[in-house]
Amino acid sequence: MSIPRIHAEGPLSEGVEIALTPAQAHHIGHVMRRAPGAELRAFNATEGEFAAELTALRKDRGAMRLGARLRAPSPEPELRALVAALKREAMDWAVEKATELGATLIQPVLTRRCVADRSNTQRLAGIARAAAEQCERLSVPVVGESRPLHAVLDAWDGAPLLVAAERRDAPPIHTFLNGLRAPCGFLVGPEGGFDRAELDDLARRPFVTLATLGPRILRAETALVAGLGAISFALDVQG
Repeated sequence: MSIPRIHAEGPLSEGVEIALTPAQAHHIGHVMRRAPGAELRAFNATEGEFAAELTALRKDRGAMRLGARLRAPSPEPELRALVAALKREAMDWAVEKATELGATLIQPVLTRRCVADRSNTQRLAGIARAAAEQCERLSVPVVGESRPLHAVLDAWDGAPLLVAAERRDAPPIHTFLNGLRAPCGFLVGPEGGFDRAELDDLARRPFVTLATLGPRILRAETALVAGLGAISFALDVQG
């Protein structure tokens, strides 16, 4: 039986007792079927991961006491995932997989062909946190509020941004991965793709590189996973 992992915001150290959030208490008690005395893990990006014991659980309240530290904190490459707002099911899946692939920021963007006009940031942040707990990350990505694409680009800090441009004549993404360094980002458009004006605006930005993911037209969430997977692997290999 796997040991549940709990992301804890506060300072972590051996012997400290930490309250569970109502969502965590519900998940541990009703989904995982754990009772006081159960073994847990507590983690965050600042202090690492600790052994823990469930000390109290009642409806939507609970607490755990920390034991020895099992993993020290370690740096992660800054990988930003930008994705046009998708329908709920696709967006939820995209956030989960982006978390598993190491995204440190998940930024929903609004484009002309978006089928959704916003994203539920609180729900998506919860999905990202649960995915981090499952995949044994120490950090949880930040999920940004939905913002217009041009506003995100105007505020961009100049880090390399690879853009999936499946309907544009562009080199394959693998030609840009050698030597790529963090921080960097990857942008995927909506189901219907970027419109011509958006692609022209992207192409004019000095930090943007248009790339393709192969000969097939992919669903937006599939393209996000394919691109992030390639970039994440390249960053890990290159240190």
